[in-house]
Amino acid sequence: MKRGSLSDYFQGIVVKRLSAVETTPATSNQHEFNGSASLRHLLGDADRKNIPTRFIWLGEEQEAITIEGMVSWYDARRNHPTRTEYRLYYYGNEITGMMSAGDVFFLAICRDGSAMVIVTPSGTTIQNQLIWLFGLETQPEFQFTFQEVEGNNDAELDFAARYILDELGLEVEEPEADRLDDLIEPFGLKFPRTRGFSDLARASLPNVSARDDADGALVTWMDREEQLFRRLERRIVAERISSGFQATDGADVDGFLNFSLSVQNRRKSRAGSALENHLEAVFTAHGVAYVRGAETENRNKPDFLFPGQSEYRDLTFPSERLTMLGSKSTLKDRWRQVLSEAERVADKHLLTLEPGISENQTDEMRTKHLQLVIPRSIQTSFRPSQRDWLISVRDFLCIVADRQASR
Repeated sequence: MKRGSLSDYFQGIVVKRLSAVETTPATSNQHEFNGSASLRHLLGDADRKNIPTRFIWLGEEQEAITIEGMVSWYDARRNHPTRTEYRLYYYGNEITGMMSAGDVFFLAICRDGSAMVIVTPSGTTIQNQLIWLFGLETQPEFQFTFQEVEGNNDAELDFAARYILDELGLEVEEPEADRLDDLIEPFGLKFPRTRGFSDLARASLPNVSARDDADGALVTWMDREEQLFRRLERRIVAERISSGFQATDGADVDGFLNFSLSVQNRRKSRAGSALENHLEAVFTAHGVAYVRGAETENRNKPDFLFPGQSEYRDLTFPSERLTMLGSKSTLKDRWRQVLSEAERVADKHLLTLEPGISENQTDEMRTKHLQLVIPRSIQTSFRPSQRDWLISVRDFLCIVADRQASR
């Protein structure tokens, strides 16, 4: 399911770790960077450019903050016969006011000529994801490094890449739109139950086998369900918007805001349920015994318990033959929730589809005896120092099968 390349959306990018002087507002409420060679590669030579810019703040635990603004690129010595002195100005806003020394500053030029300024705290998951997405892993110092989006740096928009673009508010175009629309036609303008959507996603891909490739099947099924969901969501949202948001005293602002929030909440809740549905299909294909949502101590309900709840409650059943798996489509800071969900299981497992999780988080997981399970295709987004510790879905299935085969 090839769905385009990064160059369909971006021309190039520069990245820099911010210094203290670059994050201190001037009295004119504007900031500047000197026009380094990297910036000139990205922005070219011109007397002056005013570039419409979307400013995005992406932290570790909070929702993204987005503000529309402008950056200016110009030659301060444009009237000098032999000298040039390029500068990049950006005007103060809520996001530039949040920046501090050590944060990482990404400036990307989009295909339509607009720009994105993305600011992330240092060492965060989203910083790792952007570095991987744009192929900047070999530039750890970030001294206004330039990267053109082409050739070896033109990533195919696989599941992990699209995940990151979604964090930036970019929706990837669907080359199979007609095929997807045919599949969702029976639903009209109503969302089916999540399990029904998951069944449809798998049925639409008859050549994908979890028995042959558990990692690939899980990601492919999730990818297809996300495609189907977004196409149906687009239809339903378009219909709701066309009917308008009107109240007796004018525009129904609260109604619009509540509808927008419901769209976001539905996306998040359905993604988690879809992941569990497809994991069930993987476990069934491999013939392992499991229970979904079994109750353990203090009414905790781990996502998956192996081999089952009765074995867990039987204190004569060896604890070393029990396995617990949490599943979260995205982590943020929620991974700690699984640590108390099954007291009899000392070493727990957590599966996620989130790419490029920060080393700070994976290091803490190790100390908490929590093993991360990442599908093989997503493991490439992690740093080399992390990959030896990660296990795949196939690896996890082998662990479960070995424990269930023990006597």
